[in-house]
Amino acid sequence: MKIKVNSEACIGCGACIAVAEDLFEMNDEGLSTVKVDTVPEDKKEAATSAIEGCPTSAIEEVTE
Repeated sequence: MKIKVNSEACIGCGACIAVAEDLFEMNDEGLSTVKVDTVPEDKKEAATSAIEGCPTSAIEEVTE
């Protein structure tokens, strides 16, 4: 599983970090960024929670 944050949609609320701090961090502009290239198996549930909990739908799963 891979995820990405659309920086145009992100408002920097930090909801993703609250549920998946191992996967997300804030950049210098105060917007969320993904910390990992591929989500580890044991973090997939947290990634899904972050996707579903993002108020602006800025996080999405990357389909290859």
